[in-house]
Amino acid sequence: MRSSNPVFSRRFRGNNGYAGFNAAPQAGTAAQGGNPYASNPYAQPTNPYATDPRQTAVQGGGPDLQQGYPQAPATTGRMTMDDVVMRTGMTLGTVILAAAAGWGLNVPVGLGYGAAFVAMLLGLAQSMFLRKPVPAVILAYAAFEGLFLGVVSKAFNHYAQGAPVQAVLGTMLVSVGVLIAYKTRLIRVDRRFVRFVTAALIGFVLLMMVNLLFAVIGGGDGLGLRTGWLGILVGVAGVLIGAAVLAIDFKQVEDGIQYGAPREESWFAAFGLTVSLVWIYIQMLQLVGILNED
Repeated sequence: MRSSNPVFSRRFRGNNGYAGFNAAPQAGTAAQGGNPYASNPYAQPTNPYATDPRQTAVQGGGPDLQQGYPQAPATTGRMTMDDVVMRTGMTLGTVILAAAAGWGLNVPVGLGYGAAFVAMLLGLAQSMFLRKPVPAVILAYAAFEGLFLGVVSKAFNHYAQGAPVQAVLGTMLVSVGVLIAYKTRLIRVDRRFVRFVTAALIGFVLLMMVNLLFAVIGGGDGLGLRTGWLGILVGVAGVLIGAAVLAIDFKQVEDGIQYGAPREESWFAAFGLTVSLVWIYIQMLQLVGILNED
């Protein structure tokens, strides 16, 4: 099953070297013709006599007779939750530092949007074209994205005092709420859920592009999707879509850990989570800005 997040849709998918949703072991054992390792694309077939086929259980080369099965294979080099947390902290920390610089150095708005364009290119390059995660590219994306957020946040703060702080708090509350809902299974990420969220995300992005086109041609706010009550409804929809994508990201991280993804994949996990959190913050900032308008 593919994720609506382009980062995870490439890296954690079933039947192509990475874990997917609802992965289940194939029926049958090795003796029955099934593949006992089919449910784990990262598992290495273990031969209890691999050290020396001539060794016996008495010599330590055979199966553990007390347990009745071979010892579990080592998981060295596999992605863990600590890896994901650490990389996500590094990526988000870079975003925050760059945002503080963009705010404090009075970077022009035009330069901020230029930084957003560079961040978009870096994000596309890492998620679509590079086969392996490149930490330098991911951190560069975070730096340019943070610079853009700092510039835009300061611009919002001029006409909606305190909007960035409220948006940060809102993003944190949404993220914690989604995590709790996911862990308690109030949100069940299945195929139908992912299909619905993907369709909603694509429709939302297309709608925003049309609105931007009308704004460029006719001036003002285009179709009026970012002002008034219509803007509030669109902002709420954007936050809900971001929250749903974040739930899918949690599922993908959980699957990656469960099925033994390589440790380097934790960079992709951090990248995907950062993209989703930035999306939620931007939608929240616009929503708070509308609510704070005089």
